[in-house]
This record gives sequence, C-alpha cells and structure tokens, in this order.
Amino acid sequence: MRRTIHIGTRGSKLALWQANWVQSQLQKQSPQTSIQIVIIKTKGDKILDVPLAKVGGKGLFVKEIEEALLDGRIDLAVHSMKDMPADLPAGLSIGAIPPREKSQDVLVSRFGRLAHMPKGARIGTSSLRRAAQLLWARPDIQIEPLRGNLDTRLRKLDAGNMDAIVLAAAGIRRLGLAHRISEYLSMDVMLPAAGQGALCIETRTDDGEIAKLIGPLDDADTRAVVLGERACLHRLGGSCQVPIAAHGQIASGAYTLHGLVAEPDGTRILRSQLSGLVADTREIGNNLAKTLMEQGAEAIIAKLQDEDK
Repeated sequence: MRRTIHIGTRGSKLALWQANWVQSQLQKQSPQTSIQIVIIKTKGDKILDVPLAKVGGKGLFVKEIEEALLDGRIDLAVHSMKDMPADLPAGLSIGAIPPREKSQDVLVSRFGRLAHMPKGARIGTSSLRRAAQLLWARPDIQIEPLRGNLDTRLRKLDAGNMDAIVLAAAGIRRLGLAHRISEYLSMDVMLPAAGQGALCIETRTDDGEIAKLIGPLDDADTRAVVLGERACLHRLGGSCQVPIAAHGQIASGAYTLHGLVAEPDGTRILRSQLSGLVADTREIGNNLAKTLMEQGAEAIIAKLQDEDK
C-alpha cells in the first residue's frame, strides 16, 4: 500500500463529516498508512446567489474533484451520491457505496408539520424536485430560493427569512442536528432524489490497490438499491434542471422502485413503481423510466431542456 492516500472532498461541514468517516474506516484497515483529506472547491460551492437549476451543467458539486482524481492529485473522492451525475467520466467508477442513512427529506419548520403551516407560508428550497412536490401537496405556499450549506440554511430560517426549509434527513442527522427536524416527510408527499442518503466513494477504474482498500466499505444491498435509482435517472436524462425523483427499497427479497417526474410548478406529477428481483435493479430502473416517459415524462423533460437552452 502506498505511503500516503489522499481523499478529495468539498469543504462543507457535511462533506467533511463524510470524508472523515471514510478516512476513519480506512485507517482501521490500514493503520500504518497516512490518509489525508484534500478540500476542493467546486463550481456549486462558488456560485451561491443563483438557483442550481439556473447555473446549468452537470456535476456542479463533483466536477473539480473528479478532475483531481483523474490527474492523480487525489486517490479517491467522497461525494453525496445524490450529487453524482448519471454519467461518470471515462476512467472513473463508483468504487464503494457504504450503508445508507435515512433517505427521506425532512421539514424544519417554525410551525411544525407541513399540514399545520399557514396559508401562504414561505418554504425555502432551491431544488426543483422538492419545490414541485411541495406545491403539489400545498399549492398555497410560496417557494423561497435557498442555497448554501446546511448551517447557512438553518441560520436563514432562524433569522425569520422564511417559515420552513426542506433538507435531506441524512445530512441533518449526520451533523447531530436531528432535534431540529419537525417532520420526516412521507414518501407519498416527497419522493427523494436518486441516491439520497448514500455516499459515493469514487475511484480511478484502473487503481486496483485503492479498490481493494475500499472494498470492505461497500454494502451490497445499498449498492443494488442505489444503482437501480441511478439507472432510472440515467434513462430519463436527469439533471438539476428537471424535477425527477427515484427511490428504491428491498423487502422480502424483492426490489421495489418508485419514480417521479414533475412540472416545476407542481401542477402535474407523474408517478409509477415497479418491482422485481434484487439482481435486476438496473433493469428495473430502466423499465420504470420507460414507463414514466410513456406517461408523458419525455415531453416534460424535453420542454424544460428547451427552455434551458
């Protein structure tokens, strides 16, 4: 094993928690190896005054880290799986997917549950997926653009700039802030993003040494579930410009995948689900995407992509 291993990550508290967790797990396996964390600023970190859907492009939170991985400045990268584009650059692969945290979205609110919020309440999010589903459930609310890391978003809520915000359960739990959660949003109300709650350890495809080191961190069930979600996302051509959700689970030896495509204003939501063998999660993801496209998702996606040009 090489003398020093470099882990690439973003610099937010959550990203560093994730990278430090991976570092600690690897250090247990190879205590004689020096494992260092390298912070890399991404385009998504630099542009904070524009909604993600308006920034454009794929890989807003991973591209610069992947470039460092490809040119050898780092040996592996730790990402939030939901930030990973459907397509990976040539030469890179998903080396390991550790056990998943809770995948739901949560509401952090000054009024408690979503159903208890007053008419016209202001809810902060810059996710088209979240905004569309919120507006479908509560057409009376106002969506307030909200960017920044988790601490920044909570501060804006506490300052009274809005009445509630929507966050991923995984992030707020990992940072020890679960006491701030007002409600775990039901999957019927808020279907999560593909890969939400899971980590992605990305490596160079030809680096067998690193592959062997991170291999024990891979969780077979989480990998199967997440790759099915990502297959659906890939087939739909998903990006942050389109409200798309995909969430799978394994129960009683079967895999069930739920998918969603919506109009950004929440006036139309297409949902479907498909079940099958755990060994076939990627095929299930592809087939679910085809079903959604036949229902009208293809037209929604094409329209949004044309508007973005």
